[in-house]
Amino acid sequence: MTLSLDVLLGFALFALVTSITPGPNNTMLLASGVNFGFNRTIPHMLGITCGFFVLVLAVGFGLGAVFQTYPLLYNVLRFVGAAYLLYLAWKIAHSGPVSDSEEGRGQPISYLGAAAFQWVNPKAWIMAIGAISTYTPLQGYFTNVVVIAAVFALINLPSVGVWVVCGSLLRNVLRDRRWLRLFNWGMALLLVASLYPMLQQSFG
Repeated sequence: MTLSLDVLLGFALFALVTSITPGPNNTMLLASGVNFGFNRTIPHMLGITCGFFVLVLAVGFGLGAVFQTYPLLYNVLRFVGAAYLLYLAWKIAHSGPVSDSEEGRGQPISYLGAAAFQWVNPKAWIMAIGAISTYTPLQGYFTNVVVIAAVFALINLPSVGVWVVCGSLLRNVLRDRRWLRLFNWGMALLLVASLYPMLQQSFG
């Protein structure tokens, strides 16, 4: 049995809300839009969407069950993700001045880097597990997992793109080095703050 229209519409709303709300990916995309512009951030956007598509497939086809059986592996993955987020926050905080030149200091996150990050991004795991556990009927399960992953990817790409557009629009406002420095440090602090729910769950 394939997904009914009601379930698909409900899932589409879930995908939109989880994709467009603040989180590590969108915080980094906003900062990248400001520092590098829309065009140079496209590989970052595509990496997020494609990496997440593969993650949803992996969760649907059994990886989520592995983590339930061996929770230590999931905890290790979360702490690796936390360390990588701290590194990315440091990079954002020390990003260079806004420049229209391709030779401007610093480089945006690559396609492969953004795709790999989804595997250590706590919010991405929550989104993937929620999509599979809540919206995927058991009948015709293989097909339904592929449909869920594809629909999520189609909604995710324009959703994350909104954050890049917003960042690009702020480029002219933030050409002053002082304001740009404050913005980058603010984005870095927000990225660090996004770790709080995970750390609270681990140590609470």
